[in-house]
This record gives sequence, C-alpha cells and structure tokens, in this order.
Amino acid sequence: MIVAPLPNRIYLLRHAKSGWALPGQKDFDRTLNAQGSDEAARLADLAANRGYRPELVISSTAARCRQTADAIRCVFPVGVEFRFTDSLYNSVADAYLELLKTQSSAASVMLVGHNPAIEETLEILIGSEATRAALDDGYPTAGLAVLELLSSANDNSCALADFLEP
Repeated sequence: MIVAPLPNRIYLLRHAKSGWALPGQKDFDRTLNAQGSDEAARLADLAANRGYRPELVISSTAARCRQTADAIRCVFPVGVEFRFTDSLYNSVADAYLELLKTQSSAASVMLVGHNPAIEETLEILIGSEATRAALDDGYPTAGLAVLELLSSANDNSCALADFLEP
C-alpha cells in the first residue's frame, strides 16, 4: 500500500525502441535506433493531440530515456519541467513509486523509464487484471499509460484512463 498521496494524473512512458549495445558500450549508453526516434516523436505528438500535458517529466538518465523525454520536450517546449535521475535506471517498481510519492505537489507527473519496472509500477497502481487487459503482449516500447488517481480510494489506487502506442 502506498502511504503518501500521489499526483492526480500519472503518465508512465517506457522509452522508445533502442539499438543493441555496440562492442564495449554500456547498456546505460544505448541510444534510440531510427525506429525508436520515430516512435518517440509519434507518441509525443499523439499525447499532445489528446491534451496529455504533464506538469513535470522525470526521466531516467539513460541515453534512450533522455532521447524519449526530448521528444516530449519538442511538443511542450515551455511550461513543462524536466528532471533527470539515476534512480529510474536499472531499478525496481518501488523506486518508481517512491519518486511519485515525493511529487504530490504536481498535479500531473510523467515518468520516462524502463521495463520491467514501468510495467510493474502500472500493475501496482491499477491491479494485475487491468494491467493484463491493457497489455496483451507486455509493455511496448514508447507505450504511454495515462492514470487517474481514484478520488474515492484511500490507498492511492488509480484507474487506467488511456494507453497510447505510436
């Protein structure tokens, strides 16, 4: 159970498709491939067209997440705060939830992160059954879950309002 209040709207964005690590390259430094760059741009446009504008975007510092967050920044060049943190890289869902709990002053927060933590966070917030119904084949790259905090819930549970894929 989550004790601290969560933002009213939470966006969970898995980074777009990345290339394989080059010889000697660290996983952290993997960048988006051409498909991933296109996915990120399409997803950002789709989110903007649906009116999904976070107040705050918190992204993993990994290269592929930074690039995905940059696509969001392109559609919202002003009025959205961007932060980058190492705590979302190679982490577990609990770290994602802890980060969300400390952002309750923002009405809407987007996390740009990695699987499996992003999918596990979604499952904790909306439940296993709703997650399975929304994600037939797992959390896709550049997938964006839009969650609304249930006002009647005392446990900070959320409802899945939308799920976008490029």
